[in-house]
Amino acid sequence: MPTPVPAPYTESRPLPPYRALFAVDAKDFTGLPAVQHGPVSQLIPELVDQALERAGLHELRDAKRFPANTGDGVVFGFDPAVLPFVLWPFLGVLDDILGAYNRQCVGPRIRLRASVHVGPLPDADEPGDGNGTARNDTHRLLDSRPVKAILAAASEQVTHLAAVISQRVYEDVVLGAYTGLHPDRCVEVPATVEGKNFSQRAWLYVPSPSGNLLQAGVRPREESATQAEASADGREEPVARPGTHYSGNTQHVNEGAAVMGSVGRDVTYTGGSTTYHGTNQHWGGGDNVAGDKRVGGSGDQR
Repeated sequence: MPTPVPAPYTESRPLPPYRALFAVDAKDFTGLPAVQHGPVSQLIPELVDQALERAGLHELRDAKRFPANTGDGVVFGFDPAVLPFVLWPFLGVLDDILGAYNRQCVGPRIRLRASVHVGPLPDADEPGDGNGTARNDTHRLLDSRPVKAILAAASEQVTHLAAVISQRVYEDVVLGAYTGLHPDRCVEVPATVEGKNFSQRAWLYVPSPSGNLLQAGVRPREESATQAEASADGREEPVARPGTHYSGNTQHVNEGAAVMGSVGRDVTYTGGSTTYHGTNQHWGGGDNVAGDKRVGGSGDQR
């Protein structure tokens, strides 16, 4: 007998448990020769598990909920209590492992987009576990224009991972200061997906920024740690402060993304073929991320 589909708004039901979600997929996977699809599909979860192991998340590695190999990536649920450690240090460790692999590999480079989200999902060891709005939104975030554009524009020699963090995770975990990931390392973007009715506020985190990301004030992990130490010692930080604007920058980008702006307020994101005169920035097809990097803290919420 077919499983009955519940009618919405006809009665109250228990809310499914909240589950955190992590998903990755590989840049340019479909462009690989067919003979490489299978090995790369097997390699990605191996690299993710190596990062979980090195980040000290052994229990998470062995306790994934409703894991799935998507062909060009993986997705799995987990206990939301572990979210702070997935944001930091796991994402940075995954970036390091990808970098080490790409430097010695003879095959295709593995550069990943990642998304992190949380929400109620069925999880009762039954068919259909893990399916719901939170799962759909996790994949939409992963496919959103800003994270694709950022990874496309960054150096393939330096930037191996770009992560998009949902607003819910950002508010609860990052602004709540439960994680070692500082808000200053996150850039606000409107996450949209071409051809889909999806638009959400989200946050980009790039563990190893390069090129235009550095010009925009997105700082590498090592530099950020040094600046935090300088601030703690009362020494002047060698970075732009709120209200300090970059000027005189000229960039020409034919494809991909460009990031320009100042440290202090929101980031604006536009797509399509456009000419933006305010910062003397011109590009052809592709996407553009422009504006300002948020200084974290509850007082910055708008």
